[in-house]
This record gives sequence, structure tokens and C-alpha cells, in this order.
Amino acid sequence: MVSSVRCAFQLYCCMLLLTALCACRRGPTVKEIAYISAPQAFLRDQVATVYSKTGTVKNGEQVQILGRDRRFARVRTPSGAEGWVEQRFLATKQTYDAFQKLDAQEQSDPVQSTGTTRNQTNIHLDPGRDTDHLYQLDQAAKVSILKRATIEKLLPGASARPTADKTVDPKSVPPPMEDWWLIRDQQGHAGWILARMVDVDVPLEIAQYAEGQRIVASFVLNQVADAEKNISQYLVLLTENKDGMPFDYNQIRVFTWNVRRHRYETAYRERNLNGVLPVTVSQETFEKEGLLSVFALRVKDESGNTLNRKYKLDTPLVKRVYAPGEEPAVARRRPSAKRKRR
Repeated sequence: MVSSVRCAFQLYCCMLLLTALCACRRGPTVKEIAYISAPQAFLRDQVATVYSKTGTVKNGEQVQILGRDRRFARVRTPSGAEGWVEQRFLATKQTYDAFQKLDAQEQSDPVQSTGTTRNQTNIHLDPGRDTDHLYQLDQAAKVSILKRATIEKLLPGASARPTADKTVDPKSVPPPMEDWWLIRDQQGHAGWILARMVDVDVPLEIAQYAEGQRIVASFVLNQVADAEKNISQYLVLLTENKDGMPFDYNQIRVFTWNVRRHRYETAYRERNLNGVLPVTVSQETFEKEGLLSVFALRVKDESGNTLNRKYKLDTPLVKRVYAPGEEPAVARRRPSAKRKRR
């Protein structure tokens, strides 16, 4: 009897010891961290129609989640304010970390253009309306444009793509597409926004020469003196005036300033390009011409290979700069009409 009691007591002590060890290993409970994805939100003292405000949180601010209740989460700010906020205004720490990684990846990308937002819009982690977002831009916010992507536009509630011709299989109709810009805002946040939500900045003096095309970007190559003014000369990238094109741009034009006639003229135009961003502009010294403005394009050939092309502006002439071993295409000669018949 004594032996059985002793065994039971030892077993009880072992269980207490194991419980204590497990508790020590677990350590203190770590609360969930989230970030505010709305421009501004109020903290409530209770989840009810009538409530009092206990604080204010702003876009990108870190909060600690203390609990959840259906559509709301109870949070604590770094300043110690607590309250309830709608869960749709919260982004996860994984989303925040992914944005931080994207910022680091794109911080050295060359700016292709600048633009102004038409309305308040979300900055997405990837192209697409349903992708994760964290930061928001206000209307008329300035952004730097870095890259372009095009994806299929999701039609809400549409099970099949509409077609006017009943004899055409709806599956053979190309899906509607939409363009997205990878941007960097004035706070240094990188992300994707819907392209139609941004008006690309175009100098007024050359906007009139678009000829129905969409201007993707414009670059100042150099300036020339006309009387007491310095006039900029431009490289302009253009594309079809619709979304979903397989290229970022398919035409370039170089506008130079005619000092005698005091107007812009097209010094160079090249069409049918399968152009890929980014385009770079720099200066380079040449043996005969001296220091000239240079721009480099990236274009895809028929096999899908991306090739580099360099050009120099020796006002008003634009010339192709060939790399060592690269030769210009030689035009085929037509047979002479004066060749004697045998």
C-alpha cells in the first residue's frame, strides 16, 4: 500500500516538472503584428454603432493585435493607444516585409517618366486588382514610373467573354487586358498601380505631336540656345493608344529645335519596334564629334531575344552607334535595268 502511494506521488511530481519545463520553453506569448492599409482610421472603444474614438492610426503604421471580433480587431499602437479597428484596414506583417523587399529591389531602377494620380489609389504588391496592398496614394500625388506590366482584366460576374458575332466562339475572343505601372512614390515606397489611374507627365511643347499615339515617356537629351532661352531637345517613346500591347513602346521620335524657324522638328523616327523598358540617356565623348548625348534602347527580335541599341544625337542628326563586331544592315541592291540580255 505504501509502495503504491509512493509511486503515485513520484508520478505526480514528474508531471509537475514536465509542465514547468514546457512552460519555460514556451516563453511569453508573442502578439500578432499588423499594419494600417487605409489612409487614416479611427480606433473605437467598442464594437457598436455608437462608439467613442480612442485614437487615430495612419497608413503604414504598425499596430499590435490584442484580439479579434468578426469584422473588427482590437489593436494597440506604439504610443499605447488601444481600440477596435476594421480588419479590412489591416495588412499582415508578411505583406509589409514583401513591400520592404520590393523597395530594396527597385531602389536603383532608372526612372522612365513621372506622373500624377487621377484619384486615390492603392499601391499593390503585384499587378492585379486583387493582389495584396498596403500603401495608398492620394489624388494628385506625384509618382516615378519604373516599369510596365500587362495582365488580363477580370470582368466581375462575367462567366464568358461577350461577343457581338454569334458565330464566333467566345473562347477564341482575346481577353480584355489592362496595363499596370511599377512606381515609386515620394516616400520611397515601390509597388504597382493601375496605369489608367496615372496621367504621365509630357512636356506641353511636344504633346501636340503625339498623332493619336500614347506617349509612354520623354527624355531631355540636351539643350540648345535660342536668343536668351535654352530649349530642350527630346527623345519620346510612343505606343498604341490601348492597353495590353506586347511591347512597352513601338515607336521613338527625336525632336530637335530649329533655331532659324524657332520650332520643333522631327530629327529621327523609328517604327515597328518591340521596345522594352528601361531606356537610358547619358553623354559620351566621340573622337570626331566630341561630347554628345546618347540614348540606349532595349528591343526584342523575332526570336524574342532582347538586344541593345545605342544612338547619338549630333544635332540635328541622330546616328546609330554600333558595338565592336556589330555591323549595320546593308540594303540589297536591285538588279540594274541596263544589264545586257544574254
